[in-house]
Amino acid sequence: MSSVQLVTIDSERAGQRLDNYLLSQLKGVPKSWVYRVIRKGEVRVNSKRIKPLYQLQEGDQVRIPPVRTAVRAAHAKVSDKVSEQLSASILYEDDAMMVINKPSGLAVHGGSGVSLGLIESMRQIRDDLHYLELVHRLDKDTSGCVMLAKKRGALKQLQNDIKQKVLTKTYLCLVAGSWPKKISKVTAPLHKFSLPSGERLVKVTDDGKKSLTRFKVVDHFKGYTLMEASPVTGRTHQIRVHCQYMRCPIIGDTKYCPDDVNKQALKVGFDRLFLHASSLEFNHPVSGEKVQVSAPLDPRLEKPLKKLI
Repeated sequence: MSSVQLVTIDSERAGQRLDNYLLSQLKGVPKSWVYRVIRKGEVRVNSKRIKPLYQLQEGDQVRIPPVRTAVRAAHAKVSDKVSEQLSASILYEDDAMMVINKPSGLAVHGGSGVSLGLIESMRQIRDDLHYLELVHRLDKDTSGCVMLAKKRGALKQLQNDIKQKVLTKTYLCLVAGSWPKKISKVTAPLHKFSLPSGERLVKVTDDGKKSLTRFKVVDHFKGYTLMEASPVTGRTHQIRVHCQYMRCPIIGDTKYCPDDVNKQALKVGFDRLFLHASSLEFNHPVSGEKVQVSAPLDPRLEKPLKKLI
């Protein structure tokens, strides 16, 4: 069992939620344990009980209770194979941030039955870093560029740039059918809902949230169209549902593409969702310089795509 820690919050950590701070400090400890010790009052800020959503202030003194070795040991460990894959997938890195080419099938964070996501895995792999947080999310089955911040100031600046639409994300997707001519943007409003099974879905409704995706045709193939998609808003499953709305669903999409279309695409060799975050363009959170990062296409998408040419 480790001993009690008393930590004084510096300017780098000021403004961070208590629960997120503890999760970043107690690497390998399950979320359930963190929330339980907060609820029981074992975590104190300035000697007072505190709620998980409390935003830490510079100078606050945080009491972190002892962590049993068994609690850490019970947490999943990153395999050597995944560690090597993610280490080789770093596209850009400096003192403030990094960009990773996330593989399809890996969630960005753990939860809902997923013990290890991208962020938990990277915290284990890069245990030399005192701070590492996701800047934005990417669907589990989507591959491509994901930004991680190595400093809180960088996280806040990049997330603000996303809100202000200063940062540009570009995706590649292969859709079924021929994309309608002259359609370069889709503004269909989106509504998120859950099925009785708990599965989360999105549909177009008049009272949904305003949404905007810009599209550009990259190439035409027999029965398919390769597209660039740039989401201006950041709604759940936005690109996927906007493509479905245009009757050109993304192939390999088990939620929004018909089974017969997916089966036909599988015969060509497409065995996953063809949605890839191909590039990011942003202002560096420290220098302000323009940075562009591109992620190579997954071989599982590139190889069958060549068969269509």
